[in-house]
Amino acid sequence: MSYTRPAEVIDLMIQSGKAKIKLNTSDLLIRSALSGAILGFGTTLAVTATVQSGSGILGAAIFPACFIIVVLLGLELVTGSFAILPAAYFDKKISMGAMIKNLLLVFAGNLLGALLYAALFWISLTNMGSSDSNALIPAIIKIAEAKTTGYAQYGAAGMVTVFTKGILCNWMVTLGVVMFLTSSSSSGKIIATWLPIFIFFAQGFEHAVVNMFVIPAGMMLGAKVSFGDWWIYNQLPVTLGNIVGGVIFTALALYLTYKGKVIPAKEIEFADAKRIYLEKAEY
Repeated sequence: MSYTRPAEVIDLMIQSGKAKIKLNTSDLLIRSALSGAILGFGTTLAVTATVQSGSGILGAAIFPACFIIVVLLGLELVTGSFAILPAAYFDKKISMGAMIKNLLLVFAGNLLGALLYAALFWISLTNMGSSDSNALIPAIIKIAEAKTTGYAQYGAAGMVTVFTKGILCNWMVTLGVVMFLTSSSSSGKIIATWLPIFIFFAQGFEHAVVNMFVIPAGMMLGAKVSFGDWWIYNQLPVTLGNIVGGVIFTALALYLTYKGKVIPAKEIEFADAKRIYLEKAEY
């Protein structure tokens, strides 16, 4: 059976957290840079679909493709690590210092990859700065401004809003990572991962790594956004919100309710056999 029960998934999260800590610096930076770039690809794909079709929900439906690529390849995404590493920490399998070091390296790698893709995308979209006729340019500029100065105009209320959207986003994103672990088949992993990622993107929640691409890309294309606007009104509060969403609502919640509650194999087999018998009895 390809389905993995929740009580077993928490153990897989802990094992994954231990494995991530053992990665050396170069591996962390390479894998995280690739993740940052790939999420940039997914973002531009979603924007392209939205502009061409006029349907935001279509863009949200195809965005998870990039996230699925990241998890299938075992790359490093800091937002997913906001749940995986704390689970291992709660189980006393890794230290706080090792966890923080890992997260900082992956954050830096994600940022590097996102900026690299933003620069390459700017070249492809503007013909090396010689054209501004592509329909994606105003769309990305609008997104970048909405994610920064759009919140700034509301002052403290805007800061609370962007922080909250960060929490809601990574609640779903980390569930996508967890759902990936619920299946042992590639098709099962793809379907299970797609669901929560679609949910977050369709509702416009704030993802730190996506914003590492789309805001700088908007700035390169002419958005009226400063470096301070980017970090103060989006990147920092979104990252903090992503941390809360991953640590509290996924890692801690699942750890508290499922850790140490794995059902013995014999009981599972008996339960499955009983269920099958009852289903046949109905007919």
